Amino acid sequence: MRQVTVGAVQMACTWERQKNIERADSLVRKAASAGAQIILLQELFETPYFCQKEKEEFFELATAVEENPAIRHFSAVARELKVVLPISFFERSGQVYYNSVAVIDADGTVLGVYRKSHIPDGPGYEEKFYFTPGDRGPLVWKTAYATIGVGICWDQWFPELARAMVLKGAEMLFYPTAIGSEPQSPDLDSLAHWRTVQQGHGAANVVPLVAANRIGTETIEDSSITFYGSSFITDERGQLVETADRTSEMVITHTFDLDGIARFRARWGIFRDRRPDIYGCLRTHDGRVVHPVFGQASEAKMGSTVPEKPGDLSERKSPVHAAQPGERTL
Repeated sequence: MRQVTVGAVQMACTWERQKNIERADSLVRKAASAGAQIILLQELFETPYFCQKEKEEFFELATAVEENPAIRHFSAVARELKVVLPISFFERSGQVYYNSVAVIDADGTVLGVYRKSHIPDGPGYEEKFYFTPGDRGPLVWKTAYATIGVGICWDQWFPELARAMVLKGAEMLFYPTAIGSEPQSPDLDSLAHWRTVQQGHGAANVVPLVAANRIGTETIEDSSITFYGSSFITDERGQLVETADRTSEMVITHTFDLDGIARFRARWGIFRDRRPDIYGCLRTHDGRVVHPVFGQASEAKMGSTVPEKPGDLSERKSPVHAAQPGERTL
């Protein structure tokens, strides 16, 4: 029996970066004292959610991996408490900017960095102004306690990414988040939709899932968002096992038997019965399939498929992510 305790924390953020780091430190320690071994903080917790508005000066908030104060701080905390910490941050790399997560192992080592793959754009969530889509695809990391996959906020709406991480070996999924009200539609409440989508990822892939969201109302000029909080943990059947409320600074934790879950996943047959040979339409935006001979997109008729090149969509063994060239280990 391989038991792993996970935790999620939620908090409000201010423009005082160091105070946000200190507050997050306090909550991480609280989760660790409750037994948590892998602890998730929310998306971009060093500052308010600056993506509400397109402002050039906010690019100055970005840092390189090795210069980020939160990563430096929590590398030491992870080593001290022997916990795994996925840390969200605004990354600057050369002339481009990413919405990223550094995965810190229980010895304080930065195992690598995931860059958000799906970048939203809409009133109050102007992320395309700031972030380049991630260039590393879905990644998983073998940490001291479990092999984990990490997506970031809008990533959590895409079942393809969750499935890809589990195919690569993820035993648990983690999603740091910043989601709340819609400035242009104040009566719209997407909390239930947001939560249900992720419960589906857990159930469809038979893995536990952890989501951490921020709380409070943040205003930048004429835009205001009240964040949903409601961080949660689901089990491998997609059932909610721990939830936070909408407004309180909170820590939630839950313990899973990963060996037992692995046996259940194998018995259920979801991955045994997959048909990657017929999923060619997933490779293009519009669902067209590229013909293997003529190299041109063609519409697949109802109930039929255009054959793939042999091996194109076969399940291939993908190594657990190791630090890429240029990534720093702190």
